[in-house]
Amino acid sequence: MMFRVATAALVAASMTVATPALAQKKYDPGASDSEIKIGNTGPYSGPASAFGTVGTAMSAYFKMINDKGGVRRRKINFLSLDDGYSPPKTVEQVRRLVEQEQVLMLFSNLGTATSVAIHKYNNAKKVPHVFVASGLHKWADPQRFPWTIGWVPSYFIEGAIYGRYVLENVPNPKVALLSQNDDAGKEFVAGFKHGLGDRAKTIVVGDVTYESTDGTIDSQVIMLAGTGANVFFNAASPKFAAQAIRKASDLGWKPVQFLINTAASVQATLRPAGFEKSVGIITAQYLKDPSDPAWDNDPEMNAWRAFMDKYYPNGSKIDSFNVYAAAVSASLVHVLEQSGDDLTRANIMRQAASLKDVRVPLLLPGIRLNTTPADFSPIRQVQLAKFNGKNWELFGQLISSPK
Repeated sequence: MMFRVATAALVAASMTVATPALAQKKYDPGASDSEIKIGNTGPYSGPASAFGTVGTAMSAYFKMINDKGGVRRRKINFLSLDDGYSPPKTVEQVRRLVEQEQVLMLFSNLGTATSVAIHKYNNAKKVPHVFVASGLHKWADPQRFPWTIGWVPSYFIEGAIYGRYVLENVPNPKVALLSQNDDAGKEFVAGFKHGLGDRAKTIVVGDVTYESTDGTIDSQVIMLAGTGANVFFNAASPKFAAQAIRKASDLGWKPVQFLINTAASVQATLRPAGFEKSVGIITAQYLKDPSDPAWDNDPEMNAWRAFMDKYYPNGSKIDSFNVYAAAVSASLVHVLEQSGDDLTRANIMRQAASLKDVRVPLLLPGIRLNTTPADFSPIRQVQLAKFNGKNWELFGQLISSPK
């Protein structure tokens, strides 16, 4: 029952956007009276395969939408291909989606390096890349790249929030930084140092990277622990973040730890690392976390659990990646509803850039989607949370990033 109510509410909210009653239908490749074809790539294999559940959950979500009649009676044909978290493979798969499958748009392709690899291509082809599954600043540049729009909060701002927290709450901080050697890692670290301000030059005592193809990062963690740092910023993907948490504990190194949101899954990161070794870690959240008992009786989370039971029964109901998949998919459904019968690529981008205080199920209370033609950053608020050995616990207030 809760599931039907939440879905109905989402559709009702989408339908509040005025559209001409007798507007002429307009279609670009990938759209018709009966179908909306959407392309996606994700790491179902390879070093970031923990993220593969996102694509599976999105497929399940669109199956649910189709079972309820689709979007304005059009069924969503969601084509999600494995790229193994390899940029050359992403290029190959996206070319197939655009040139052979003739998708209307790309949606939430997962990964920073992989999305960077197709960034110029999809803009040259004028194919919308809507709600990229990455928080890089590149997705919020409508003047130069009008066909790409983000969704995930900025990595730079997230890093800066952690940096400011350190200055305000950690006496005599000495900071050790671990990041993946790619644009995402660099942006997280740049943000963290920005949050530290001028003091970053003296209090950052270790700054090391790893490659996504590495087998282990034990040597990097040993090096950072040897600096005597009392703050550890873990800006790694789930597999390596879990290794780092586990190794730090095994070494007896007990700094204040920060874990980036994209790796803060209880299922994919903290469980493999060991719950007892993850106690006290701090992250930033913008979605309701399924491990948090605060949401046990929440109507939106109950609706999500019912969705998982019916459409993705093998998926983990403590994995925040599956919550992300449902929330971002609901955001796309809103854009499609708002587009009405004008399913051209240009109109898809116009509608994605015209979101006004849109409430999407599973976002934290108070967070809304807002975009304009000059602002391609839909989510600009997060809240800090700490792991207590069983689940994440929110603390403090919503933190807004500057416009």
